[in-house]
Amino acid sequence: MALTAPRPPQQPRTVQGSGSGPAPPGAGRTADLPPVHNALICVALPCLAISPEHGQLTGTGLEGVYQSGRRLLSRCQLRIAGREPVAVQSRLVSADRATFFAVVRTPADIGPDPEVAVERSRDADGTERITLRSSAARPLRLPVEIALGTDLASLGAVAAGRPGPELRASVHDSGMRWSAGTGSHAVVTADPPPKDALASAGMLRWEVELAPGASRTIELRVRSDRPARPSGRTGCHPFAEARAEGDDPRLQALLRSSMGDLKGLLLRDPGGSADVYLAAGVPWRCGPAPADALWASRMALPLSTRLAAATLRTFGRTQLSGPGSDFGRIPGPLRDAGPHLPPSCTGVEATLAFPSVLAEAWRWGLPEQELLGLLPTAERCLHWLRQAAGDDGVLPEPGPSGARRAETQAHAHRAALLGADLLEAFGRPGAEGWREWASTLRRRFREDFWIDDRAGGRPAAARLADGRPVPHLGGGAAHLLDTGLLGGGRLAPGLLDKVQTGQLARLLGGPALDSGWGLRSLGAKEPGHNPFGHRAGAVRVHETVVAVAGLAAAGYEKEAVSLLRGVIDAAEAFRYRLPEMYAGEQRTADGAPVPHPAGCRPAALAAAAGIQLLTTLAGIRPDAPARMVALRPVRCVPLGAVQLSGLCVAGEPFAVRISRLGLGMVEEAADGLQLGV
Repeated sequence: MALTAPRPPQQPRTVQGSGSGPAPPGAGRTADLPPVHNALICVALPCLAISPEHGQLTGTGLEGVYQSGRRLLSRCQLRIAGREPVAVQSRLVSADRATFFAVVRTPADIGPDPEVAVERSRDADGTERITLRSSAARPLRLPVEIALGTDLASLGAVAAGRPGPELRASVHDSGMRWSAGTGSHAVVTADPPPKDALASAGMLRWEVELAPGASRTIELRVRSDRPARPSGRTGCHPFAEARAEGDDPRLQALLRSSMGDLKGLLLRDPGGSADVYLAAGVPWRCGPAPADALWASRMALPLSTRLAAATLRTFGRTQLSGPGSDFGRIPGPLRDAGPHLPPSCTGVEATLAFPSVLAEAWRWGLPEQELLGLLPTAERCLHWLRQAAGDDGVLPEPGPSGARRAETQAHAHRAALLGADLLEAFGRPGAEGWREWASTLRRRFREDFWIDDRAGGRPAAARLADGRPVPHLGGGAAHLLDTGLLGGGRLAPGLLDKVQTGQLARLLGGPALDSGWGLRSLGAKEPGHNPFGHRAGAVRVHETVVAVAGLAAAGYEKEAVSLLRGVIDAAEAFRYRLPEMYAGEQRTADGAPVPHPAGCRPAALAAAAGIQLLTTLAGIRPDAPARMVALRPVRCVPLGAVQLSGLCVAGEPFAVRISRLGLGMVEEAADGLQLGV
């Protein structure tokens, strides 16, 4: 269930957590929203652990171990010989595990060099291993204390700044137990069992003896009395392990991190099936977000079609089937569309995404039997589009505003053309009608949505109900270049003509939009620009990668490469776990990308964008039904030679190598798969 988190009025977001209730009105102020940009977040949904860089859980902000949207542990503070360890390093080992290194100085130490090192390894499920290692030349006897506590608050309440008081503990087995009036419980057990347990302080105590050079480990386990929902990681992953090798070692680091985050964000279908889908992001959007999940599964198609198929089935089951104008729509909440437009409806985005994702999954190798089971849902999505479009063929936003967003028209145009492709291939009626509808929309868009000016013109962000254009230029224009994949490795025609496409490429590559770290969601010179605004100037990673792919496909490699290098450099600065967004501050020679304090990290679209960014270098365009694949690599080879292996085309492993000369070579493929022109 979605929980409204305190955000600025012009930037509504949602906090989602399974098993949580709605936050009361006025549950917090914007300033109360806990920052997460410096947190180490371990994810294996529905479990996550949010830790500060020093590793001590103090109960501040969002810190803690969560399961199914409930904080099971908010405080876990370690003291050795009466002192807190001195933190020296922390890092994410994988998407679901972090390690924290510290040292301890004891009163018996001589000189400045500490003789006891502490390593803490914390998993998303709350399991923690605390290892003490001695470098002393003499035996040590060290008192170890761990203070534990929890409020058993929901993630939404914690985000709103209303977590509630810490609960009283009781000694339980080899640890502590807490209970709340809501019926929630949490238990922490320790191995080896503590020597003493003090319930009033939530304290566990040991006397640890360390011989010279020896080590001892204490393991803590956190659990709820209620069984957790099955993780999306249970059983086989929906994609295999891929690798990126080549001249730039950062590519493998980005691919590894992106795949780990995608696995950590997997959730099981709440309807009880074995299907999985991606949560939008942690910590604010851990529940179903149909549009984000569908677009992310589309970007991840090079890894496998299984995730896309499962996501399509999951949200296809939510499609509205009752009589009326909503028949065929996949529901979704409203979300911010920037300072110049009313909120957009993610249900519209999801409904338009469905036929496109299904069509491209088929081209990548989705089995025909699975496609046939999903095709009726796609047809109902197209039916909704036909009914919702205006008499002029342009699709308005739902609600009283009547605004017609350019980005929505791009999604509708793609759905029509790729939907027609499916209908024709499987003998369903209506294919030619949808191509004619798309042709009419193209003509109308080029006339009504293009604003001529002395600089060569620009696409309007939208047209209002009275016909006035919204001229503000932002990163959302990149979706006009995302036309969709047809058969034979061909791309569908776009809404813009050749001259307009060239002008948009120049705008996307200009300093007003290209920050040096990626594409700003609103140009730096536009009214209302805010480098931290979610859709008002911040860099949104997936939008930047959509621009990179679209520009490269259209032949504008200079602009594409500038954005690509910006994102790769930003990924390195973020230790290869790309956030959903970061500040659109202009890059300087000695600068670094500025984090957004409330950006989800990890985020499904950002992680999947890392996959698409790498496969864009190779320009892979499959047509599995025709048993062919085309390669359109970026000819200037901006990151040197690269080899991608462990991908999947036509249900079989696929590997490709791009040489330093920009030549693409298939090194592994399914039997009978031919290289197209």
